[in-house]
Order: sequence, then C-alpha cells, then structure tokens
Amino acid sequence: MYIQQNMSLQEKLEILSDAAKYDVACTSSGVDRKGNGIGMGNSIAPGICHTFSADGRCVSLLKILFTNECVFQCAYCQNNCHKDVRRASFTPDEVCTLTMEFYRRNYIEGLFLSSGILVNPTYTMDLIYQTLYKLRHIHHFNGYIHVKAIPGADPELIRQTGFLADRMSVNLELPTGKYLSALAPNKSRRTILTPMRMIQNGIEQNRQELIPYHKEPNFVPAGQSTQMIIGATPENDYQIMSVAESLYDKFELKRVFYSAFVNTTQDSRLPMLPSGPPLLREHRLYQADWLLRFYHFRVSELLSEDNPNFNLFLDPKCDWALRHLEEFPIEINRASYQTLLCVPGIGYKSASRIVKARRMNRLDFSDLKKMGVVLRRALYFITCSGRMMYRTKLDADYICENLLMEQQKVPRELQGLSYQQLNFFGDDVSSDYKLASTG
Repeated sequence: MYIQQNMSLQEKLEILSDAAKYDVACTSSGVDRKGNGIGMGNSIAPGICHTFSADGRCVSLLKILFTNECVFQCAYCQNNCHKDVRRASFTPDEVCTLTMEFYRRNYIEGLFLSSGILVNPTYTMDLIYQTLYKLRHIHHFNGYIHVKAIPGADPELIRQTGFLADRMSVNLELPTGKYLSALAPNKSRRTILTPMRMIQNGIEQNRQELIPYHKEPNFVPAGQSTQMIIGATPENDYQIMSVAESLYDKFELKRVFYSAFVNTTQDSRLPMLPSGPPLLREHRLYQADWLLRFYHFRVSELLSEDNPNFNLFLDPKCDWALRHLEEFPIEINRASYQTLLCVPGIGYKSASRIVKARRMNRLDFSDLKKMGVVLRRALYFITCSGRMMYRTKLDADYICENLLMEQQKVPRELQGLSYQQLNFFGDDVSSDYKLASTG
C-alpha cells in the first residue's frame, strides 16, 4: 500500500484529525443497536454523547481523514494536490487501534471517517471498506460509524461498505454543477449523484426485504447525508435551499449540512472574505433547513427570486411571520397543528403538546409557558380564548423592533466562534493515549 511508514501513530493522528475539521457532515447516530454481550459498544438513536467544540461542531466522534493525500485539485480544499501541507495516511489497522483505544477510555462514542483520494477513488474506498470490516468483524465494534462514500469508486465496494456503516454521506461540495466543474475539475455532478442514488436504492431495497421478518434494516440504517460549502461561490440562499429541498425530495436524505467557506488555499478564483467565514449566513441556512424538515415549510414560502437571501437580523420563521401578518393572530385553542407550527416561538414539540392538552381544557398563556412556548416571540401572533397576552399592535415595524430588542442581532452561539476542532492531544488525552499505546 502507498502509505507512509516513517511516522508514529500519534503524529498521523495529529495531522489527520486536524485535516478533518472542515468536514461538518457528521451527526449523532439515528440508529439503535444494543450490545450483544460479545462485541464492544452500542449505538443509541437519539444521539451519542453531546460534546461540542467551540465552533459548534459535534466532537463526540473520532473525526479523522483516512488520508490527506489527494490526487484531486479542488480549489477550495486545503488538501488538494497542489497544496504544500504535511501529508499522512493511516492503515486500516491503525484506524482500528485508535477507535478501540479512544472508545475504551470514553473519549468517543463512534467514528466519523472521511478521506482524501489516495491513488484513485476505488483504491481509497477499498481501504475504507477494509477498515470497517476489521472494526466490525475482528474487533467486534458495535458503536456508531459514519463513513464517506467516495464518488467514482467501484459501486460494489460502496454497497459492501454500506452494510458495515450506520450512516454514509456523499458530499455535494458546491450547490451548483456550474461552479463545481470550474473549481473541482476532477469531480462532476454525475459522479456525486450516482452513489447517492445507489445508497438511496440500497436503503429502500434492504428495508423492503426485511419488512416480512420484522427486522431492522442493516444497510446504512441511519440514512445518508451530504454537505455544501457556503460562500465559496456566488449562489444566493434561494438557490442553495432549492438544491437542499430537491435532495430531500428526490434522494430522501436525512441531513444536508452547510459549511461556511474558510479560505485556506488563497486561490485567486475564490473570494478573500476579509470579514471571515459567513457564519451568520450558515446559521440562517440551518434554521431554514430545520423549517423544511420539521415544520413542513417549502422554500418558495421562505424565499423567492425577488427576495433571494435570508434576513440576517431575524430568523427565517420570524421573518416569514412578519411578511404574512394577514395570517395572524391565531387562536391557540382552535388552530390546526400545521398552523401552530407557523408561529414564532412555538416548536414542533410544543405544538404537539398544545394539540393534546386542549382536548381536555382550554389553554391560557401560563399553560403555554409550561409547554415550552417562547412567549416573548409568540405573544405578537397568538390569542388565548380571543385575548392577546398584552395590548399590542399587529404592525410589522413595531413587532420587528421589539423582536430585535429581545434578541441579539448576532445569535449568542455564533459569538467568538473559530474553526478549532477538539484536540486529541490535550494534556489529559495525550498522556492517556500514550499509556494505552504502550499497554
């Protein structure tokens, strides 16, 4: 194998965990798998441990690249073949060792494995398959595994890997094919969408085969996801969200991730971003994505060609409500579940609680507060038994001014962010790992 033998495992881990920090398309499990008494670990559907780095990314997984060697020349990637960076590659056995040792010490609950392209896509995918096979069948690891399917690799290798992973993802990279071909000449929309469709078909086929036996699917049971880089190319929010909506509709993806572009390559074809990565824009896209997946909104309700970008000062739901004041106020004790979902401050869980509770009694504002409704936002849009919480004007400017007063213009979770990932070489982890390595 074309893999370096002159580096220690610790050196490789330092390089390849840092190289993975810009890949945000990893999530908690979404699948239940109990320990069987023989293997090590388990996987819990609501999520593995909820530990986050300073930039909000989940770091409960061992998040690494198999290699940062790459034969591709994607302009936006810090690991492209023209970049002068320190290169390293794991072997399948080394990834297994790291995963098992970190798991035993409760530093991680699973593995997120992505990769550059070593030699060619099929060669790289085979190494990833070998790694997962050894983890599952030799080390008997039952924990969560999220792995990248390499576009252009042998479809059979991707299929076999799908029976070993919980979730797979194929990164869309850029929102439109026009800019993908310009900035990533080794990739195409076809080579990306082909394995995405194959995984979708494999999930459905496996589900249908197991239905008569009442068994849980074992081919990519937690579904697939993808990632788009935001801000490297000039697409507006309407175009980006339209692509995401199409992926949800046509490929049944579990998640679309949005990664604010960080200019690490200084390529002249890319924007310089003097004010830094567009983190607030990324945040708004995630909020809108949530509305698509859980609140039954369509992109055409949130944006249009005449209004193609999200309001940076208000979240998409509040912005929609202010542009549709003719729909409000709504009566809490009569409104449908779908109508309740449109109210700022009412989430899908609190909407369900409202619908259930009002079957027994008429609800008032104190009841809503107990159910988790954020009244400081909702009070402008609702009535209880025909009354508003306070005497207030149903005027867009007035409501907007008050909403901006009660919330900071920049969301608290975005203040002081940096693209720093959890460092596995902090004092505690480093010393324990060295002991584990020698023991």
